Amino acid sequence: MPGIVVGVDGSPNAELALDWAMGHAAALHASLTVVAVHEVPKSYWGGIPVVGSRDEAPMERLQQAAEEMVQRAASRMGDATPSSVTVRALSGFVVKALLDASKDADLVVLGSRDTSGFARMLVGSVSTEVVQHSLCPVVIVPHHK
Repeated sequence: MPGIVVGVDGSPNAELALDWAMGHAAALHASLTVVAVHEVPKSYWGGIPVVGSRDEAPMERLQQAAEEMVQRAASRMGDATPSSVTVRALSGFVVKALLDASKDADLVVLGSRDTSGFARMLVGSVSTEVVQHSLCPVVIVPHHK
């Protein structure tokens, strides 16, 4: 998926990242892939994702929610929208899905997390993992204070 990849989770910070990614993709005439991930548990043996038939309904809701996020962002953008936008709802591990997407992307965009200081040191974050292991540049869009 060459072009720009943006990870969304429905949060206000993800909306800021989506707005930024859509504007940047439009300015560069690049395609945009919006990735939303239904996080699943790891199996006891080997950390393999556990995906079953019960994941179908959440996946449909996730796809719909991500598409609605894109529609809202497009309405805020007016005429300055990317040449193409693809929405992908995936089931698995968030970091792995974003790192897999970075293999072919020109840029990965993520929203920041609201935590700061000591709490951030105690808890890992998707952004930190993606920045450290991405195969392309990563932009972290800060939240508004």
